[in-house]
Amino acid sequence: MAGSSREDPDLPWYHIIMVYFSYLVLLSASYIQEWFGKKSFTTQKGYAPLFRDWDSFWTRHCYRRISDCWNRPVDSIPGPRIDVKERETSDFGETWKDTETVRHCLNLGSYNYLGFSDSAGTCLESVQQALREYGVSTASTRADLGTTSLHRQAELKTAKFLNKEDCIIFGMGYATNAATIPCLANKGCLIISDSLNHASLVNGCRSSGAKIKVFEHNDVEELEKVVRNSIITGQPRTHRPWKKILIIVEGIYSMEGEIAKLREIVAIKKKYNCYLWVDEAHSIGAIGRTGRGVTEHCGVDTGDVDVLMGTYTKSFASVGGYITGPKELINHLRQSSFATLYSTSMSPGCCQQILTSMGIIMGEDGTDQGKQKIISLRENSNFFRRGLIDRGFQVYGDKDSPVIPLMLYYPSKIAAFSRECLKRNIACVVVGFPATPLLMSRARFCISAGHTKGDLEWALNEIDEVGKLLLLKYGNDKSQKDEDEKVKNVEDTQ
Repeated sequence: MAGSSREDPDLPWYHIIMVYFSYLVLLSASYIQEWFGKKSFTTQKGYAPLFRDWDSFWTRHCYRRISDCWNRPVDSIPGPRIDVKERETSDFGETWKDTETVRHCLNLGSYNYLGFSDSAGTCLESVQQALREYGVSTASTRADLGTTSLHRQAELKTAKFLNKEDCIIFGMGYATNAATIPCLANKGCLIISDSLNHASLVNGCRSSGAKIKVFEHNDVEELEKVVRNSIITGQPRTHRPWKKILIIVEGIYSMEGEIAKLREIVAIKKKYNCYLWVDEAHSIGAIGRTGRGVTEHCGVDTGDVDVLMGTYTKSFASVGGYITGPKELINHLRQSSFATLYSTSMSPGCCQQILTSMGIIMGEDGTDQGKQKIISLRENSNFFRRGLIDRGFQVYGDKDSPVIPLMLYYPSKIAAFSRECLKRNIACVVVGFPATPLLMSRARFCISAGHTKGDLEWALNEIDEVGKLLLLKYGNDKSQKDEDEKVKNVEDTQ
Protein backbone atom coordinates (compact mmCIF):
# COMPACT_ATOMS: atom_id res chain seq x y z
CA MET A 1 0.00 0.00 0.00
CA ALA A 2 1.23 3.47 -0.75
CA GLY A 3 2.09 5.71 2.13
CA SER A 4 -0.74 8.08 1.28
CA SER A 5 -3.27 5.46 2.29
CA ARG A 6 -2.34 6.13 5.90
CA GLU A 7 -4.14 9.47 5.63
CA ASP A 8 -6.99 8.09 3.52
CA PRO A 9 -8.56 5.23 5.50
CA ASP A 10 -10.76 2.73 3.73
CA LEU A 11 -13.79 3.85 5.70
CA PRO A 12 -17.25 4.90 4.49
CA TRP A 13 -17.77 8.65 4.42
CA TYR A 14 -20.35 8.62 7.21
CA HIS A 15 -17.86 6.93 9.56
CA ILE A 16 -15.22 9.55 8.73
CA ILE A 17 -17.71 12.33 9.52
CA MET A 18 -18.65 10.66 12.80
CA VAL A 19 -15.01 10.24 13.84
CA TYR A 20 -14.40 13.96 13.31
CA PHE A 21 -17.66 14.73 15.12
CA SER A 22 -16.56 12.55 18.05
CA TYR A 23 -13.35 14.54 18.43
CA LEU A 24 -15.34 17.79 18.11
CA VAL A 25 -17.62 16.77 20.98
CA LEU A 26 -14.68 15.61 23.08
CA LEU A 27 -12.71 18.83 22.61
CA SER A 28 -15.78 21.07 23.06
CA ALA A 29 -16.65 19.43 26.37
CA SER A 30 -13.02 19.69 27.45
CA TYR A 31 -12.81 23.40 26.64
CA ILE A 32 -16.05 24.05 28.55
CA GLN A 33 -14.65 22.21 31.54
CA GLU A 34 -11.40 24.15 31.22
CA TRP A 35 -13.27 27.46 31.13
CA PHE A 36 -15.52 26.86 34.13
CA GLY A 37 -13.39 24.42 36.07
CA LYS A 38 -10.39 24.87 38.33
CA LYS A 39 -7.21 25.76 36.47
CA SER A 40 -4.43 23.23 36.95
CA PHE A 41 -1.79 25.89 36.44
CA THR A 42 -1.47 29.57 35.62
CA THR A 43 1.23 31.47 33.80
CA GLN A 44 2.76 34.30 35.80
CA LYS A 45 1.84 37.71 34.46
CA GLY A 46 4.41 39.02 32.02
CA TYR A 47 5.84 35.56 31.30
CA ALA A 48 5.41 33.37 28.27
CA PRO A 49 4.08 29.84 28.94
CA LEU A 50 6.86 27.54 30.07
CA PHE A 51 5.45 24.64 28.08
CA ARG A 52 2.97 24.23 25.25
CA ASP A 53 -0.64 24.79 26.30
CA TRP A 54 -2.03 22.25 23.83
CA ASP A 55 0.09 19.37 25.15
CA SER A 56 -1.01 20.09 28.69
CA PHE A 57 -4.65 20.50 27.65
CA TRP A 58 -4.70 17.19 25.77
CA THR A 59 -3.04 15.36 28.64
CA ARG A 60 -5.39 16.72 31.30
CA HIS A 61 -8.70 16.45 29.47
CA CYS A 62 -8.29 13.65 26.94
CA TYR A 63 -5.43 11.31 27.81
CA ARG A 64 -5.99 11.26 31.57
CA ARG A 65 -9.58 9.98 31.23
CA ILE A 66 -8.34 6.76 29.61
CA SER A 67 -4.82 6.59 31.03
CA ASP A 68 -5.59 3.21 32.60
CA CYS A 69 -5.18 1.69 29.12
CA TRP A 70 -1.43 2.43 29.20
CA ASN A 71 -0.63 2.31 32.92
CA ARG A 72 -1.58 -1.13 34.15
CA PRO A 73 1.00 -2.68 36.50
CA VAL A 74 2.39 -5.99 35.27
CA ASP A 75 3.25 -8.46 38.01
CA SER A 76 5.19 -11.07 36.01
CA ILE A 77 7.71 -11.51 33.23
CA PRO A 78 6.41 -10.46 29.78
CA GLY A 79 6.05 -13.99 28.48
CA PRO A 80 3.18 -15.49 26.42
CA ARG A 81 0.97 -14.86 29.46
CA ILE A 82 1.26 -12.08 32.02
CA ASP A 83 -0.32 -11.11 35.33
CA VAL A 84 -1.97 -7.69 35.14
CA LYS A 85 -3.05 -5.80 38.27
CA GLU A 86 -6.30 -3.91 38.11
CA ARG A 87 -6.60 -0.38 39.53
CA GLU A 88 -9.51 1.98 40.05
CA THR A 89 -9.93 5.75 40.07
CA SER A 90 -12.51 8.08 41.56
CA ASP A 91 -11.23 11.31 39.97
CA PHE A 92 -11.14 10.50 36.23
CA GLY A 93 -7.55 9.29 36.17
CA GLU A 94 -5.98 11.92 38.41
CA THR A 95 -4.99 9.25 40.93
CA TRP A 96 -5.19 5.47 40.92
CA LYS A 97 -5.72 2.96 43.71
CA ASP A 98 -4.62 -0.67 43.59
CA THR A 99 -7.23 -3.39 43.94
CA GLU A 100 -6.72 -6.98 44.96
CA THR A 101 -7.63 -8.23 41.47
CA VAL A 102 -4.88 -9.75 39.33
CA ARG A 103 -5.77 -11.04 35.88
CA HIS A 104 -3.78 -13.81 34.20
CA CYS A 105 -3.87 -12.58 30.60
CA LEU A 106 -2.79 -13.78 27.19
CA ASN A 107 -0.04 -11.34 26.27
CA LEU A 108 -0.62 -9.84 22.83
CA GLY A 109 1.20 -6.58 23.57
CA SER A 110 4.87 -7.37 24.28
CA TYR A 111 7.73 -7.58 21.80
CA ASN A 112 8.59 -11.12 22.91
CA TYR A 113 8.74 -12.27 19.29
CA LEU A 114 10.80 -15.44 19.68
CA GLY A 115 9.63 -16.29 23.19
CA PHE A 116 13.00 -15.90 24.90
CA SER A 117 11.42 -13.97 27.79
CA ASP A 118 11.02 -16.84 30.20
CA SER A 119 11.64 -17.60 33.87
CA ALA A 120 13.46 -20.88 33.17
CA GLY A 121 15.74 -22.48 30.63
CA THR A 122 19.16 -22.09 29.04
CA CYS A 123 19.09 -18.29 28.79
CA LEU A 124 18.22 -17.78 32.46
CA GLU A 125 20.93 -20.16 33.67
CA SER A 126 23.63 -18.50 31.58
CA VAL A 127 22.54 -15.01 32.68
CA GLN A 128 22.65 -16.02 36.35
CA GLN A 129 26.18 -17.35 35.88
CA ALA A 130 27.24 -14.10 34.18
CA LEU A 131 25.83 -12.04 37.05
CA ARG A 132 27.77 -14.11 39.56
CA GLU A 133 30.98 -13.67 37.59
CA TYR A 134 30.71 -10.05 36.38
CA GLY A 135 28.19 -8.42 38.71
CA VAL A 136 25.01 -6.52 37.97
CA SER A 137 26.57 -3.44 36.37
CA THR A 138 29.91 -2.07 35.20
CA ALA A 139 28.98 1.34 36.68
CA SER A 140 30.93 3.02 33.89
CA THR A 141 30.68 4.10 30.26
CA ARG A 142 31.95 1.97 27.39
CA ALA A 143 34.71 4.52 26.75
CA ASP A 144 36.07 4.21 30.31
CA LEU A 145 35.79 0.97 32.31
CA GLY A 146 32.45 -0.31 31.05
CA THR A 147 33.63 -2.84 28.48
CA THR A 148 33.94 -6.48 29.57
CA SER A 149 34.77 -9.56 27.54
CA LEU A 150 31.01 -10.23 27.30
CA HIS A 151 30.42 -6.88 25.60
CA ARG A 152 33.03 -7.65 22.96
CA GLN A 153 31.73 -11.20 22.48
CA ALA A 154 28.22 -9.83 21.92
CA GLU A 155 29.56 -7.41 19.31
CA LEU A 156 31.51 -10.08 17.46
CA LYS A 157 28.58 -12.52 17.48
CA THR A 158 26.19 -9.87 16.16
CA ALA A 159 28.62 -8.96 13.38
CA LYS A 160 28.97 -12.65 12.48
CA PHE A 161 25.18 -13.14 12.57
CA LEU A 162 24.69 -10.31 10.06
CA ASN A 163 27.81 -10.98 7.99
CA LYS A 164 29.32 -7.59 8.81
CA GLU A 165 32.91 -6.63 9.63
CA ASP A 166 32.29 -5.19 13.09
CA CYS A 167 29.64 -4.08 15.53
CA ILE A 168 29.15 -1.67 18.43
CA ILE A 169 26.50 -2.17 21.11
CA PHE A 170 24.73 0.43 23.23
CA GLY A 171 22.83 0.18 26.50
CA MET A 172 19.64 1.73 25.09
CA GLY A 173 17.91 1.18 21.76
CA TYR A 174 16.53 4.72 21.57
CA ALA A 175 19.99 6.20 22.12
CA THR A 176 21.45 3.95 19.44
CA ASN A 177 19.62 6.06 16.87
CA ALA A 178 19.36 9.42 18.62
CA ALA A 179 23.02 9.64 19.66
CA THR A 180 24.59 8.09 16.56
CA ILE A 181 22.98 9.81 13.57
CA PRO A 182 24.64 13.15 14.52
CA CYS A 183 28.01 11.37 14.22
CA LEU A 184 27.38 10.62 10.54
CA ALA A 185 25.51 13.67 9.26
CA ASN A 186 25.91 17.39 9.90
CA LYS A 187 25.53 20.75 8.20
CA GLY A 188 25.78 20.42 4.43
CA CYS A 189 24.43 16.85 4.49
CA LEU A 190 20.97 15.69 3.48
CA ILE A 191 18.88 13.12 5.34
CA ILE A 192 15.90 11.61 3.51
CA SER A 193 13.62 9.96 6.04
CA ASP A 194 10.47 7.86 5.79
CA SER A 195 7.47 9.82 7.08
CA LEU A 196 6.65 7.12 9.67
CA ASN A 197 10.13 6.59 11.09
CA HIS A 198 10.42 6.09 14.85
CA ALA A 199 10.86 9.08 17.17
CA SER A 200 14.44 8.03 17.96
CA LEU A 201 15.31 8.40 14.28
CA VAL A 202 13.46 11.70 14.03
CA ASN A 203 15.26 13.15 17.05
CA GLY A 204 18.60 11.87 15.82
CA CYS A 205 18.04 13.57 12.47
CA ARG A 206 17.03 16.84 14.11
CA SER A 207 20.09 16.80 16.38
CA SER A 208 22.47 16.29 13.47
CA GLY A 209 22.08 19.77 11.95
CA ALA A 210 21.64 18.23 8.51
CA LYS A 211 18.88 19.21 6.11
CA ILE A 212 15.95 16.80 6.44
CA LYS A 213 13.49 15.82 3.72
CA VAL A 214 10.64 13.37 4.22
CA PHE A 215 9.06 11.01 1.70
CA GLU A 216 5.66 9.32 1.90
CA HIS A 217 5.73 6.10 3.87
CA ASN A 218 7.23 3.19 1.92
CA ASP A 219 6.68 5.00 -1.39
CA VAL A 220 9.80 4.20 -3.41
CA GLU A 221 8.67 6.28 -6.39
CA GLU A 222 8.49 9.42 -4.28
CA LEU A 223 11.78 8.50 -2.61
CA GLU A 224 13.52 8.43 -5.97
CA LYS A 225 11.88 11.71 -6.94
CA VAL A 226 13.10 13.37 -3.71
CA VAL A 227 16.62 12.02 -4.19
CA ARG A 228 16.79 13.06 -7.83
CA ASN A 229 15.44 16.57 -7.23
CA SER A 230 17.74 17.05 -4.26
CA ILE A 231 20.79 16.17 -6.34
CA ILE A 232 19.69 18.51 -9.11
CA THR A 233 18.97 21.53 -6.89
CA GLY A 234 21.75 20.96 -4.34
CA GLN A 235 21.94 22.82 -1.04
CA PRO A 236 19.55 25.73 -0.32
CA ARG A 237 20.72 29.18 -1.48
CA THR A 238 24.23 28.11 -2.60
CA HIS A 239 23.09 25.11 -4.73
CA ARG A 240 26.37 23.40 -3.93
CA PRO A 241 26.37 19.58 -4.02
CA TRP A 242 25.42 17.87 -0.79
CA LYS A 243 28.33 16.50 1.23
CA LYS A 244 26.42 13.23 1.47
CA ILE A 245 22.87 11.93 1.23
CA LEU A 246 21.66 9.48 3.87
CA ILE A 247 18.41 7.54 3.38
CA ILE A 248 16.85 6.27 6.63
CA VAL A 249 14.14 3.59 6.77
CA GLU A 250 12.93 0.87 9.13
CA GLY A 251 12.75 -2.87 8.54
CA ILE A 252 9.28 -3.27 10.08
CA TYR A 253 7.33 -0.15 11.02
CA SER A 254 6.12 -0.66 14.57
CA MET A 255 2.79 1.15 14.22
CA GLU A 256 1.94 -0.12 10.73
CA GLY A 257 3.26 -3.68 10.67
CA GLU A 258 4.57 -2.98 7.18
CA ILE A 259 7.91 -4.23 5.85
CA ALA A 260 10.22 -1.84 4.01
CA LYS A 261 10.56 -2.30 0.26
CA LEU A 262 14.25 -2.79 0.79
CA ARG A 263 15.15 -4.23 -2.60
CA GLU A 264 13.80 -1.17 -4.42
CA ILE A 265 15.32 1.21 -1.86
CA VAL A 266 18.75 -0.39 -2.29
CA ALA A 267 18.42 0.00 -6.07
CA ILE A 268 17.77 3.74 -5.62
CA LYS A 269 20.65 4.03 -3.16
CA LYS A 270 23.05 2.46 -5.65
CA LYS A 271 21.71 4.43 -8.61
CA TYR A 272 22.30 7.81 -6.95
CA ASN A 273 25.31 6.91 -4.74
CA CYS A 274 23.52 7.55 -1.44
CA TYR A 275 24.14 5.98 1.94
CA LEU A 276 21.47 3.77 3.53
CA TRP A 277 20.57 3.40 7.22
CA VAL A 278 18.15 0.58 8.10
CA ASP A 279 16.60 0.32 11.57
CA GLU A 280 15.90 -3.35 12.29
CA ALA A 281 14.46 -2.92 15.77
CA HIS A 282 11.36 -4.99 14.96
CA SER A 283 12.62 -7.08 12.05
CA ILE A 284 15.85 -8.65 13.33
CA GLY A 285 15.11 -12.18 14.52
CA ALA A 286 11.45 -11.80 13.56
CA ILE A 287 11.50 -12.23 9.78
CA GLY A 288 13.74 -13.97 7.28
CA ARG A 289 14.26 -17.71 6.83
CA THR A 290 16.94 -17.83 9.54
CA GLY A 291 15.83 -14.75 11.48
CA ARG A 292 18.36 -12.37 9.95
CA GLY A 293 15.80 -9.66 9.42
CA VAL A 294 14.60 -7.55 6.55
CA THR A 295 17.71 -8.03 4.40
CA GLU A 296 17.18 -11.79 4.35
CA HIS A 297 13.42 -11.41 3.93
CA CYS A 298 13.85 -9.15 0.90
CA GLY A 299 16.83 -11.03 -0.57
CA VAL A 300 19.26 -8.14 -0.08
CA ASP A 301 22.95 -8.54 0.77
CA THR A 302 23.77 -6.94 4.13
CA GLY A 303 26.78 -5.41 2.42
CA ASP A 304 24.38 -3.20 0.43
CA VAL A 305 23.23 -1.52 3.66
CA ASP A 306 25.83 0.95 4.91
CA VAL A 307 24.51 1.25 8.48
CA LEU A 308 22.54 -1.71 9.82
CA MET A 309 21.00 -0.84 13.18
CA GLY A 310 18.87 -3.01 15.43
CA THR A 311 17.84 -3.61 19.02
CA TYR A 312 18.10 -6.54 21.40
CA THR A 313 14.88 -5.69 23.24
CA LYS A 314 12.47 -7.58 20.99
CA SER A 315 13.55 -10.93 19.56
CA PHE A 316 16.44 -11.46 21.98
CA ALA A 317 14.63 -10.49 25.23
CA SER A 318 17.47 -8.29 26.39
CA VAL A 319 18.12 -4.53 26.32
CA GLY A 320 20.05 -2.03 24.20
CA GLY A 321 20.86 -1.75 20.54
CA TYR A 322 23.63 -2.26 18.01
CA ILE A 323 25.08 -0.87 14.82
CA THR A 324 26.98 -3.05 12.38
CA GLY A 325 29.11 -2.00 9.44
CA PRO A 326 32.69 -1.62 8.23
CA LYS A 327 35.44 -1.47 10.85
CA GLU A 328 36.21 2.15 9.95
CA LEU A 329 32.60 3.14 10.69
CA ILE A 330 32.47 1.28 14.00
CA ASN A 331 35.81 2.73 15.16
CA HIS A 332 34.52 6.22 14.35
CA LEU A 333 31.37 5.62 16.43
CA ARG A 334 33.36 4.32 19.39
CA GLN A 335 35.16 7.64 19.56
CA SER A 336 32.31 10.03 18.75
CA SER A 337 28.90 8.67 19.80
CA PHE A 338 27.45 10.29 22.93
CA ALA A 339 25.90 6.94 23.88
CA THR A 340 29.41 5.46 24.14
CA LEU A 341 31.08 8.41 25.81
CA TYR A 342 28.49 9.37 28.42
CA SER A 343 26.03 6.52 29.01
CA THR A 344 26.49 3.56 31.35
CA SER A 345 27.27 0.39 29.43
CA MET A 346 24.95 -2.56 29.15
CA SER A 347 24.73 -4.91 32.13
CA PRO A 348 26.94 -8.02 31.68
CA GLY A 349 23.87 -10.19 32.34
CA CYS A 350 22.09 -8.58 29.40
CA CYS A 351 25.14 -9.23 27.21
CA GLN A 352 24.98 -12.90 28.15
CA GLN A 353 21.28 -13.00 27.30
CA ILE A 354 22.18 -11.72 23.83
CA LEU A 355 24.94 -14.29 23.41
CA THR A 356 22.79 -17.23 24.48
CA SER A 357 19.63 -16.31 22.57
CA MET A 358 21.53 -15.44 19.40
CA GLY A 359 23.50 -18.68 19.71
CA ILE A 360 20.24 -20.61 19.86
CA ILE A 361 18.95 -18.82 16.75
CA MET A 362 22.19 -19.64 14.93
CA GLY A 363 21.95 -23.30 16.01
CA GLU A 364 25.16 -23.19 18.04
CA ASP A 365 23.47 -25.08 20.88
CA GLY A 366 23.26 -28.16 18.67
CA THR A 367 19.46 -28.12 18.44
CA ASP A 368 16.88 -26.79 16.00
CA GLN A 369 15.12 -24.80 18.75
CA GLY A 370 15.99 -21.47 17.14
CA LYS A 371 14.77 -22.60 13.72
CA GLN A 372 11.50 -23.84 15.19
CA LYS A 373 10.95 -20.54 17.00
CA ILE A 374 11.33 -18.60 13.75
CA ILE A 375 8.93 -20.92 11.93
CA SER A 376 6.40 -20.75 14.78
CA LEU A 377 6.51 -16.95 14.82
CA ARG A 378 5.89 -16.73 11.08
CA GLU A 379 3.04 -19.25 11.16
CA ASN A 380 1.44 -17.65 14.24
CA SER A 381 1.63 -14.16 12.72
CA ASN A 382 0.01 -15.18 9.43
CA PHE A 383 -2.60 -17.30 11.22
CA PHE A 384 -3.64 -14.43 13.48
CA ARG A 385 -3.64 -11.85 10.68
CA ARG A 386 -5.79 -14.06 8.44
CA GLY A 387 -8.15 -14.79 11.34
CA LEU A 388 -8.80 -11.09 11.95
CA ILE A 389 -9.39 -10.41 8.25
CA ASP A 390 -11.73 -13.37 7.88
CA ARG A 391 -13.78 -12.08 10.83
CA GLY A 392 -14.37 -8.74 9.12
CA PHE A 393 -11.81 -6.48 10.80
CA GLN A 394 -9.71 -3.91 8.95
CA VAL A 395 -6.06 -4.88 9.41
CA TYR A 396 -2.88 -3.16 8.27
CA GLY A 397 0.57 -4.60 7.75
CA ASP A 398 2.33 -7.18 5.61
CA LYS A 399 2.40 -10.95 5.52
CA ASP A 400 4.96 -12.50 7.93
CA SER A 401 5.08 -9.36 10.10
CA PRO A 402 4.50 -10.10 13.81
CA VAL A 403 3.09 -6.58 14.29
CA ILE A 404 -0.63 -6.56 13.42
CA PRO A 405 -2.65 -3.31 13.73
CA LEU A 406 -6.44 -3.58 13.96
CA MET A 407 -8.18 -0.32 13.08
CA LEU A 408 -10.50 1.29 15.66
CA TYR A 409 -10.85 4.85 14.26
CA TYR A 410 -13.24 6.28 16.89
CA PRO A 411 -11.66 7.88 20.00
CA SER A 412 -14.28 6.32 22.30
CA LYS A 413 -13.40 2.85 21.04
CA ILE A 414 -9.75 3.13 22.06
CA ALA A 415 -10.49 2.74 25.76
CA ALA A 416 -13.55 0.56 25.20
CA PHE A 417 -11.57 -2.02 23.20
CA SER A 418 -8.72 -2.12 25.72
CA ARG A 419 -11.06 -2.52 28.69
CA GLU A 420 -13.24 -5.15 27.03
CA CYS A 421 -10.17 -7.18 26.10
CA LEU A 422 -8.89 -6.96 29.67
CA LYS A 423 -12.25 -8.25 30.94
CA ARG A 424 -11.66 -11.27 28.72
CA ASN A 425 -8.08 -11.69 29.99
CA ILE A 426 -6.40 -10.41 26.84
CA ALA A 427 -3.58 -7.86 27.26
CA CYS A 428 -3.07 -5.69 24.21
CA VAL A 429 -1.88 -2.21 23.21
CA VAL A 430 -4.17 0.53 21.89
CA VAL A 431 -2.87 3.64 20.14
CA GLY A 432 -4.46 6.97 19.23
CA PHE A 433 -3.73 10.59 18.46
CA PRO A 434 -1.10 12.08 18.67
CA ALA A 435 0.86 8.81 18.30
CA THR A 436 -1.18 8.18 15.14
CA PRO A 437 -3.01 10.51 12.73
CA LEU A 438 -6.38 11.69 14.02
CA LEU A 439 -8.44 9.18 12.05
CA MET A 440 -6.13 6.23 12.51
CA SER A 441 -6.67 4.99 16.08
CA ARG A 442 -5.87 1.31 16.35
CA ALA A 443 -5.10 -1.69 18.50
CA ARG A 444 -1.68 -3.22 17.92
CA PHE A 445 -1.12 -6.93 18.45
CA CYS A 446 2.38 -8.37 18.77
CA ILE A 447 2.58 -12.10 18.14
CA SER A 448 5.11 -14.44 19.76
CA ALA A 449 6.57 -17.83 18.96
CA GLY A 450 5.56 -18.70 22.53
CA HIS A 451 1.87 -18.53 21.62
CA THR A 452 0.11 -21.74 20.65
CA LYS A 453 -2.48 -22.03 17.90
CA GLY A 454 -5.00 -22.75 20.64
CA ASP A 455 -4.10 -19.47 22.38
CA LEU A 456 -4.52 -17.48 19.19
CA GLU A 457 -7.76 -19.21 18.15
CA TRP A 458 -9.25 -18.46 21.58
CA ALA A 459 -8.08 -14.83 21.35
CA LEU A 460 -9.57 -14.45 17.86
CA ASN A 461 -12.95 -15.67 19.10
CA GLU A 462 -12.87 -13.31 22.07
CA ILE A 463 -11.81 -10.36 19.90
CA ASP A 464 -14.60 -11.28 17.48
CA GLU A 465 -17.09 -10.86 20.34
CA VAL A 466 -15.54 -7.50 21.26
CA GLY A 467 -15.75 -6.45 17.62
CA LYS A 468 -19.46 -7.24 17.51
CA LEU A 469 -20.08 -5.42 20.79
CA LEU A 470 -18.21 -2.26 19.73
CA LEU A 471 -19.22 -2.37 16.04
CA LEU A 472 -15.62 -2.60 14.84
CA LYS A 473 -16.24 -4.63 11.70
CA TYR A 474 -16.11 -1.88 9.13
CA GLY A 475 -15.96 -4.30 6.21
CA ASN A 476 -12.86 -5.98 4.89
CA ASP A 477 -13.33 -6.11 1.11
CA LYS A 478 -10.38 -3.78 0.48
CA SER A 479 -8.32 -5.39 3.25
CA GLN A 480 -8.89 -8.78 1.62
CA LYS A 481 -7.88 -7.46 -1.81
CA ASP A 482 -4.78 -5.75 -0.40
CA GLU A 483 -3.77 -8.91 1.43
CA ASP A 484 -4.21 -11.09 -1.66
CA GLU A 485 -2.31 -8.57 -3.78
CA LYS A 486 0.59 -8.50 -1.30
CA VAL A 487 0.79 -12.29 -1.22
CA LYS A 488 0.79 -12.37 -5.04
CA ASN A 489 3.56 -9.75 -5.21
CA VAL A 490 5.71 -11.71 -2.75
CA GLU A 491 5.21 -14.90 -4.73
CA ASP A 492 6.10 -13.09 -7.98
CA THR A 493 9.37 -11.72 -6.53
CA GLN A 494 10.31 -15.13 -5.23
